[in-house]
Amino acid sequence: MKRRELDSRLLIMVTLALVAFGLVMVYSATSAAAAVGGNDPSYYLKRQGIYAALGIVLMVIAQRWDYRRLKALAPTLVMVSLGLLVAVLAIGPAINGARRWISLGPAVFQPSELAKLSLAIWAAAHLSRRPAPQDLRELWRPVGALAAVFCVLLILEPDMGTSIALMVMLAGMLVVAGTPARTLAAAVAIAGALGTAAIWMEPYRRARFFAFLNPWHDAQGAGFQIVQAMIGMGSGGWYGVGLGQGVQKIFYLPEAHTDMMLANIGEELGLVGVTAVIGAYALFAYAGFDIALRCKDPFGKRLATGLTVLVCGQAAINIFAVMGSAPLTGIPLPFLSYGGSSLVVLLAGVGILLNIAARGNAAAASVPDRSRGNGRTRAARDRGRGRTEPARRSRDVRRVAGSRRSASGS
Repeated sequence: MKRRELDSRLLIMVTLALVAFGLVMVYSATSAAAAVGGNDPSYYLKRQGIYAALGIVLMVIAQRWDYRRLKALAPTLVMVSLGLLVAVLAIGPAINGARRWISLGPAVFQPSELAKLSLAIWAAAHLSRRPAPQDLRELWRPVGALAAVFCVLLILEPDMGTSIALMVMLAGMLVVAGTPARTLAAAVAIAGALGTAAIWMEPYRRARFFAFLNPWHDAQGAGFQIVQAMIGMGSGGWYGVGLGQGVQKIFYLPEAHTDMMLANIGEELGLVGVTAVIGAYALFAYAGFDIALRCKDPFGKRLATGLTVLVCGQAAINIFAVMGSAPLTGIPLPFLSYGGSSLVVLLAGVGILLNIAARGNAAAASVPDRSRGNGRTRAARDRGRGRTEPARRSRDVRRVAGSRRSASGS
């Protein structure tokens, strides 16, 4: 079996296993509370199953459609994403004080999920056409400026977690593109300072940050969610209390089926279950980064890196937050947490990764075309009628040498 086939099969198996396990855990996290409240216990399972089926269809389509066509669609995707982010601020319903969703009949769409994929495709296309930014000025125009526009619109929703995910994704792509470490460090420092200011200016973000530092100081207020997550994780022990037997999800742990899915897994399946989940994301990272490493196409290499960092970066942030090692940001656990938009977009991204694994190694070499005024490239090809120029014969070499000696003697 070729290495790229191994990466593809590993990626498919890990992704489908996470999706299937996510359906089981969504039902486990929601059925008990729904039954107690007199609602349909399988309501969330049915909706997540529909989204999973739609996402798998898109994954198959993306796997068969040449990913290099996305380069031409990148500007359109960015404009559509920006338009939707503006529209959600104007017409999106306010849910828990946030405007993040657009209702489309019975379905609900979250534009920020499309924004992640759109920015990844655009950044990959831009970084593949031009040299990597070497200083902050080059980084700002236009990658930093566009990322700042996305982050401002997301923070206005408010959705700071997605802004952090975008920054992590771009940082990974810039590393692969060849941006110097000192430039990245300076950019991260500036983004961190602006993020700190955004946290300080919003009371609920400030409360979350201080709750992360000492959640037990206000265990019934700002630190309630973190404390309940710790109780759930600690109650599971090595092997958990049993699938479906957890009690934290029933009116104790807020958002047990979305942001706090890992805490529910820790309570019901214990340390073994949490370790298996972390191992699955590690295998996903291995396969995704190996695909990026072996891809010969610059666009595919950067896009594969961005998609892999997007999945594994969100997983890492969520895991650290649930374990109390990072502030809560509202980032769901990829493929496992309930959320249709996230699941569909991430599965489409996996399809693009599989396409890169199949086509990225067959990318045609390109050389600069000096005869064209626009500075673009043309495919490298042999001179003449499909044949390379034959080597000079020894008789030709003697003739040239003799002409030089006669010229010097004269």
